[in-house]
Amino acid sequence: MRAAAVELGQLLLALDATMVSVRAAPRGLDLPVASAALIDSDDVRLGLATAANSADVFFLLGITDDQALRWLGEQADPPVAIFVKEPTSNLVDRAVAAGSAVVAVEPRARWERVYRLVDHVLEHHVDPAADDAGTDLFGLAQSLAERIHGMVSIEDAQSHVLAYSASNEEADDLRRLSILGRAGPPEHLAWIGQWGIFDALRAGSQVVRVAERPELGLRPRLAIGIHQPPAGARRPPVFVGTIWVQEGSQPLAQDAEDMLRGAAVLAERIMSRLSARPSGQARRVQQLLGLIDGDHTEVSVLARELGLPAGGDAAVIGWESVLPSDRNVRLADVIALGANAFRRDAQVAAGGTRIYVLLPQIATTRSVTSWARGTISALRAELDVQLRAVVAAPVAGLAGVAAARAEVDRVLDSAARHPDSLGPVASLTEARTTVLLDEIVSRIGADPRLVDPRIRDLRESDPQLAETLRVYLDSFGDIAAAAHGLQVHPNTVRYRVRRIEKLLSTSLSDPDVRLLFSLGLRAT
Repeated sequence: MRAAAVELGQLLLALDATMVSVRAAPRGLDLPVASAALIDSDDVRLGLATAANSADVFFLLGITDDQALRWLGEQADPPVAIFVKEPTSNLVDRAVAAGSAVVAVEPRARWERVYRLVDHVLEHHVDPAADDAGTDLFGLAQSLAERIHGMVSIEDAQSHVLAYSASNEEADDLRRLSILGRAGPPEHLAWIGQWGIFDALRAGSQVVRVAERPELGLRPRLAIGIHQPPAGARRPPVFVGTIWVQEGSQPLAQDAEDMLRGAAVLAERIMSRLSARPSGQARRVQQLLGLIDGDHTEVSVLARELGLPAGGDAAVIGWESVLPSDRNVRLADVIALGANAFRRDAQVAAGGTRIYVLLPQIATTRSVTSWARGTISALRAELDVQLRAVVAAPVAGLAGVAAARAEVDRVLDSAARHPDSLGPVASLTEARTTVLLDEIVSRIGADPRLVDPRIRDLRESDPQLAETLRVYLDSFGDIAAAAHGLQVHPNTVRYRVRRIEKLLSTSLSDPDVRLLFSLGLRAT
């Protein structure tokens, strides 16, 4: 198999310590891997083993130590890595001398499972800089795990594991064996089946709780079925898989069930894209939001391709980190979880460091603002991520979302310059005065010719008088209010104002002078 390259370290992180461990990496873990091949003992015995330059990594199946050593010695160019069950020290030494990494595969792992997972990672690896994101089940599993503090696995309708999050020492046997491609212990599967859990997952979209069974070594779980929307109005949804979340010693997040419902929506979208392989879904959302130029496709066409109604009021929410967490959080995925739990038709796109959520056909703007506040509160509590959100709503149809997104960016730009000027959630209407004034002052400050030189001189020669002038102007010439703000006697303010007028050779009773000085003071 050959696909887009992914670094060896990224590949191993996706497979997780449950499946593999690194024994040696003489050239590091940042080498690109774009292809993999299988070699068995007959290939070596009959001289049919694939040359190393035809693949980046190799799986050595049932090959003796002597055969593996001979095969390595025959390679003119060393492979990036070899995957072996229980590699010997001789093989590790020979591989290191050749410059190849040695990856030990868990002995209980099925080779077809290892190969399938590597194939999935290589085929669907998403470059963060690429436009067509949203096809990474491993990324979704890890984001959900970090968000709700559990261990996540995503399976297809036949209970084959497609992706999973990182495991720890609290993973139980059922999780470990499922990841390795082995059937779970019969008593575990019989118990799960006995309580109708599989039937419940196939029948509906509700979260199913699976209680702990200490006598079987089973930790508590949450699960939800992944369902495709019906092809026809009278047909039921199609069951296509399951998301399992095993709980460890840390309790799951309070809104874990909501996040799991959002994850089921995203998983269905990803699985549908991977099976149908349509191109550019995320790019279409970015075009709709005006984040990329695209091919000038009409909004009606974009809406049809995304399955969205072009008319009706919509909402655009822009998100940006205020104080990012020290943890490696995939913010776009985490916000997408919440957005699709809130609305199945929510569309999420990234633009630089910002994340945008598009909600078509909103009923009330109040519910959108409430959801944004709840999301910010939950992410601060669960992931220690502090966000700011700006809501543009209502927007008249999808044709207006690009302009609304640009207005959202203006507010976020202003908030970045003045973090205390806006609250954690702001609407365009609430922010309009703050943003316009900030943009005017920023442009004045960027051009020295637009600031009265008397203001610059006053700031440099007498900062106390400059501050008095600023407070006096902000108080609309009210001596008592200015004195209160400066915490001085009113007569002191009167004396300072007379000094200012004398120094600047002007009268502060002139409204044009007051406007000019006020803007100059803000700009400097």
